[in-house]
This record gives sequence, C-alpha cells and structure tokens, in this order.
Amino acid sequence: MDLANPLNILAAFVIGAVAGGVFITFSRQLVYSRRLRVAQRKAAHTIAEANAEAKTIAQSARDEAEKMRFANENELRERRTELAKQETRVTQKVETLERKLETLDQREHSLMAREKSIDEELARVEELRGQEQRKLEEVAGLTTQEAKDQLLEIVEAEMQVESARRIRQWEQRIKEEADEKARNIIIHAIQRTASDIVTETTVSVVPIPSDEMKGRLIGREGRNIRALEQATGVDLIIDDTPEAVTISSFDPVRREIARQVLSKLVIDGRIHPARIEEVVAKAKEEVEAAMQAAGEQAAYSAGVHGLRPELVKIMGRLKYRTSYGQNVLQHSVEVAQLAGMMAADLGINVNVARRAGFLHDIGKAVDRDIEGTHAAIGADLVKQWDKNPDVVRGVAEHHFDQTETSIWGFLVSAADAVSSARPGARRESLENYIKRLKALEEIANSFKGVERSYAIQAGREIRILVRPEEIDDLGSMRLARDIVKKIEEGLDYPGQIKVTVLRETRATDYAR
Repeated sequence: MDLANPLNILAAFVIGAVAGGVFITFSRQLVYSRRLRVAQRKAAHTIAEANAEAKTIAQSARDEAEKMRFANENELRERRTELAKQETRVTQKVETLERKLETLDQREHSLMAREKSIDEELARVEELRGQEQRKLEEVAGLTTQEAKDQLLEIVEAEMQVESARRIRQWEQRIKEEADEKARNIIIHAIQRTASDIVTETTVSVVPIPSDEMKGRLIGREGRNIRALEQATGVDLIIDDTPEAVTISSFDPVRREIARQVLSKLVIDGRIHPARIEEVVAKAKEEVEAAMQAAGEQAAYSAGVHGLRPELVKIMGRLKYRTSYGQNVLQHSVEVAQLAGMMAADLGINVNVARRAGFLHDIGKAVDRDIEGTHAAIGADLVKQWDKNPDVVRGVAEHHFDQTETSIWGFLVSAADAVSSARPGARRESLENYIKRLKALEEIANSFKGVERSYAIQAGREIRILVRPEEIDDLGSMRLARDIVKKIEEGLDYPGQIKVTVLRETRATDYAR
C-alpha cells in the first residue's frame, strides 16, 4: 500500500478505528461478565447464610414458645389451686354468717320482749305517779301549776337576796380596794404639797389716821363719797368704827381698786371728785397689772406653761376672789399640783392634769357677769383658747355636772376636794354654818323611815338612824345614795359630806 496516497491513509485510519472500537467493546464485555459472576457468587453465599440464620431463629422461637407454654401451664395450675382454697374459705365464712344471723334473730326477739316489758313497767309507774300526784294535790290543797308558781316565787326571792348579798360583797370589796389605792395616791400627793392658807372676806377695812378724815371722805353734801362709789362701784360704810372705813362689795376686783384708791387719797390728802377720778383710773391700771402678774406667777408655780395671755389674765382676777374664805387663785395652784402628782401615780398625762386643775375654777372669775355654773362657764372659756378636749372635760366635769365623767373630771374633782377639805383651808360664817347643819338634817329627815339624824364633824358628816321595821339592809344602802344625791342637788358646801345610815335591830327577852 502506497502510504503517499491520502486515500490509503484515510482507509487505514478508518480500519484502525473500527478495529479499536471492536477491541474496546469486547474488553468491556469480558469485564462485565467477570463482575456478574462475582456478584452471583456473593448473592448465593448471602442467601445461604440467611437461610441458616433463619433456621436458627426459628429453632430459638420454638424453644422460647415451649418455655412460655410450660410456664403458663404452671401458673394456671397454681391459680386454680388458690381459687379452690378461696372458695373453701368463702364457704366457711358464709356458714359462720348464717350462724350469727340466727343468733341475732334470737337476740332481737329477746330484746323485743324486754322492751315490751319495760313499756308495761313505765306505764304502771306513770299511773302510780299520777295517783301519787293526785293524792299530793288533795293533801296540799294546791294544783301542780300553783305549787310550781309558789316554788318559783320562793326561789326567785332567795335568788334576789343572794344576788343582792353577792353584789354588796363585791361592792364592798371593790370599794375597799379603790379606797385603799385612792387613799395612798391622795396621801402621797398631800405629803408633797404644802401651801399657805390665805383667807379673805368680801369686806375690806381701810385704816385712816383719825376720825376727821371720815368727814373729808364724805365731802360737802356727800359729793366725795358719791363720786368714789360711782367711780369704783362699791359701797363705803363710814360708821362709828374708830379710825377705819369699811368697803363692801361682792366684786373683789372693785373692792381692791377702792381700797387702793382710799389708801392713796388718805395719804395724799387731796380729796375731791376730780382727784378721785384720777386716782381711780390709776388704781385700775395698777390692779390690772397686778392681776396679770399674779396670773403669770400662779401659772409658773403650778407648772403650767404655754397658756394663752387671755387665760392668764382671767386667772389673775382670781387673786381677789375667795370661796369660803379660801383664795381661789392659790387654791387653783394647789389643785394643779395635786392633780399632777396623782396623774403621775396613775400613769396618765401630767401636763394635761395640771392644766385642767389650774383652770378648773376659772369660771369663778366671771361668774358674776355670766349666767351658769362656774364649771360650765369655765369650760366655755377654756374651749376658746385651749383646744385640748381633755383639759376642757376636766374643767367641765369636776363637779360631776355632765352626764358622763371622764378620768380628768374625777382627777380634778379629787384634787379639788383635797385642797378644799384641808383643815383650815375654808371657813364660813357662823350663820351660814348653822344654816347648813339644819339643812342637812332637814334633808335626811324628809325621807320615809328616818327616825333621827345628826350633823357632826362641823357639817362634814351626817349620821342617820332609821326604823328597822320600815327599812331593811338593802333599803339602807338605797337611802344613803338618795340622801347623797339630794344633798348634792340642794346644798352648796365646801369639801365633801359623809352620809352614814345606821340600822339597828335589838332583840330583847327576859329569863324568868
């Protein structure tokens, strides 16, 4: 073959390509056939292993099933045995219950028989009670209801007597305990308080150097004395009393102004209406200043601080006010101190107690100009400038004029009584003293059942003898309370009055 010819070259290339493709295809078939044979051998081996494993599993399952069957058969046999035993026990229990039911039936019959017998006995007893009750009614002459009523009346009366006796015992015990405690508190307060006794009267006496001064005080046709009386508002008593002129007035402030005016006129010697008016104006200023100073000094002595100036000024007016001869301002200071000490012992507010005690008689400074009791007037005055309700209650309630009394009222009242009842603190005229004793006995004698009464201890106690056939023991206690109430409503007296009712029963016989 000529290789220079292109056609020959192309033919050779095609023949070579075809021969290469055939060779490649044949080679791949040989590879695939070899792989197929290898896969077939692996599959056969796997199938053989699976069959062997399946046989092993099947054999194990058969063995396990055989074991389970054997176990179930054993369990079944055991359960049948247990059921047989339970059936036997149930049968025995049923037989036992049947025997018990028979016993209960026998007991029920027996109880019914006994119940019937008891009912018959009860009926017979009830019949006997009825017969007995009818016989008792025939013997007593009373029906059952009447007998019950009489018995209840007797029991009720006995209960009333017993309850009254118990109440009296409790009252006595409580009173003794309260008296003991109050006595200790008051004694303690009294021991810590010591004040001077200052007494004044409603009449002032001004000494003059000679009786010739009386004529000069009267003046021509009495113009000096008229001018003096008109300027001061007092009555001048110029009588035969040697070297003295008496000033009479119920207003202590006016009386003090007149006293100072007279003293200055006597010393000055110039006595005529114009001079009198000038001296009176100056004396009023001095007395106002003295009252202000007295009020401040009293508040300081009482330990009461922070009072409004209006209250201090009104309290200063009490310097010239007396009650049964006792100076009211000093009495107020004393009451404040006593109330404060007792409040400290009782554990309550000491400042409130002192303030209420100091202001308790403030109404007496203006009670000549305003209607009402001094306690009510004082409470209204205090209420205007002191907003503490406890202080107002202490002032308003210290004479127990209100429907209810607080601890402040009792406290101030106790301190007031201690200060007033102190020996020598108060006095009154012989005429008023005798009049008060008579009034006390008249009040006591006005009650039914009173035989005699005696006012003793300078009118601070009254002893009353009663008729025992008209008043019993409980009636004696009620009589004492009624007399106390009437004395408090009808009499004006210093301190307190003790009322003692005596009931005496005498049994007399003779041995022959």
